[in-house]
Amino acid sequence: MELRQLRYFVAVAEELHFGRAALRLRIAGPSLSQQIKSLERDLGVRLFDRDRRSVALTAAGEALLPRTQALLDRADELRRAAAGLSAGEPVRLGYVNWRPPDLAARTSGVVQLHVDTWVLPSHAQAARVADGTLDLAICWIEEEDLAALDLAAHHLGTDRLFAVDVGADTSAIQAKDAVVLLDADTATWSSWNRFAERLARSTDAKMIRIEDGGVTGPAFFDHVRRLRVPVLNSPKGQTDPIPPDLVQRPVVNPEPHWPWYLVSRRDEPRPAVLAAIEALI
Repeated sequence: MELRQLRYFVAVAEELHFGRAALRLRIAGPSLSQQIKSLERDLGVRLFDRDRRSVALTAAGEALLPRTQALLDRADELRRAAAGLSAGEPVRLGYVNWRPPDLAARTSGVVQLHVDTWVLPSHAQAARVADGTLDLAICWIEEEDLAALDLAAHHLGTDRLFAVDVGADTSAIQAKDAVVLLDADTATWSSWNRFAERLARSTDAKMIRIEDGGVTGPAFFDHVRRLRVPVLNSPKGQTDPIPPDLVQRPVVNPEPHWPWYLVSRRDEPRPAVLAAIEALI
């Protein structure tokens, strides 16, 4: 059941005519009829008695109409309150390399969201939330960091990582047979190194330390060619096109997943930030 369906119900109930209600709502008549039928299925009652000549509310429709109007009034009041928050309190959000594609749609009309263009690693973005430079961040974080920085986190999404290999074999490989790259530049790759080390130690996968930033990008593919073994990709390389001389292979037992969290201060008092969290999760 959606708010728009409830608005459709009220419009038809007030007009007692599907054609006039459709014109008022600026939608096609057949679409309006289908939405009303869908609402009736969701509610488990018939709202209208209708034939080719007339439309009338059923007893259930008459009973539900004032409650529906009151519910829609509350929804409009919520939007007005959110608009006030949005105008006065912009919410600053940072991210690493992934954010929900419908980020703007989720927060539109709820808060004024400012997406920070300074893209930094996960640990840096979490630290910025803790020191107040950001209000929210989408990043990877561990429980001990949440406790140390006094942060809270909500799961937003997950990347399933895969291996890149030479040759033409695209079959699944065991996690223990993959190689994970750890970069010497901990300022950039601290979170990835921690994730990769834990994965390697829990699966007996081989760790190889590099110094050229080749955890992602063209240098990563060069490492795969040089090593000639399946190498685990990183979330920053999740959408990079695979060169034609290499293949993507799923990793199993276990499947490696990189989770993304929406991170905020644990005792966040600002209504706008709390509204943004609610909208995003």
